[in-house]
Amino acid sequence: MTPVSSHSPHGQPSLRTVQVLGGGNAGSSAHVRSLSSGLVARGVRVTVCAPLEADHLYDFKGAGAEHVHVPRSSDPASVAALRAACADADLVHAHGLHASFRSVLALSGRRTPLVVTWHDRAHAEGARAHLVRLLERRVVRNASVVLGTTSALVDRARRTGARDARLAAVAPPRPRRTPEHDDPDRLTGKARAELGATGRPLLIAVGALERHRGYDVLLDAARAWRALDPAPLVVIAGEGPLRAELQRRIEDEALPVRLIGRRDDVTDLLAAADVALLPSRWEARSVLAQEALHARVPLVATETGGVPELVGDAAELVPYGDSGALADAVVRLLGDPARRDLLRERGVRQAATWPTEDETVAQVLSVYDELTQPRPMI
Repeated sequence: MTPVSSHSPHGQPSLRTVQVLGGGNAGSSAHVRSLSSGLVARGVRVTVCAPLEADHLYDFKGAGAEHVHVPRSSDPASVAALRAACADADLVHAHGLHASFRSVLALSGRRTPLVVTWHDRAHAEGARAHLVRLLERRVVRNASVVLGTTSALVDRARRTGARDARLAAVAPPRPRRTPEHDDPDRLTGKARAELGATGRPLLIAVGALERHRGYDVLLDAARAWRALDPAPLVVIAGEGPLRAELQRRIEDEALPVRLIGRRDDVTDLLAAADVALLPSRWEARSVLAQEALHARVPLVATETGGVPELVGDAAELVPYGDSGALADAVVRLLGDPARRDLLRERGVRQAATWPTEDETVAQVLSVYDELTQPRPMI
């Protein structure tokens, strides 16, 4: 890969972009880290505006970008900090609804092009759902281009009033590797022993403990797995407001489920699993689904949102909310090694169809060029 010069073909200084993150979504944060690295390698100057903890986790400075701490808030001080960071930007690229809304506020009165990427749908109910729709409308009507990571998100942006909505190329996140990965059997054995899954099947789910993740349905399904010999262990990696409620159910119903909190070794845990579980009410480009297929771990997921488009025939898909269908799919997989092997092979083929990092950066750069290059005189 040959970096571009520090000047554009029109003799102007190299493009300066500001990437804006809310910091609450692992998929969007990993995407911005990858995108920043690719843009910097091509001579683009990149500033990432995100909470400090996001830079600690994803090391935007290590990708060659400047990092500016902007809290995940729309209060006047945060908006003012973002406005200052965007003062001399050629283009601002915001990721997620809340980061996009703050960017709209920060760019008010300026003609700086705004690109918005929707990585997922905001999950809200009642009065808050109405507020989310108002925020979405405000954002898409002020964005020059809206990129959606799934066809459903592109359609939603168009229905909401986007003047230009396109399907985004998004490369899967890179798994984090340590020297232990050179001995995968030892790594797997260590993870299974730590979780208490020696001599029994291990089922893994990953994601914040929030209502839309469908963990209530997963616990319903786990009741059926108690009768298996040996009973599978379900491990849920994530933290959130439902922890106390879920833990009470696990204890009251003696379910074979462990809540292990937020983890930074999800790749290792997933590699040790017999089956990965995605019981969500709605998902876009699920990071768990992508990591499972890459790791050759059979996946059982709900047939919702962008999941079918993402996984194709490389996963067992069940209706959302149907705990019986979820339980049955897992039982069938655990009893059918040939089916598990087939899903592993299909997963490798499906993952090969996903965009590469180079393709992702190339698409984004083409959008930036459209919005920033001088138009020829007629």
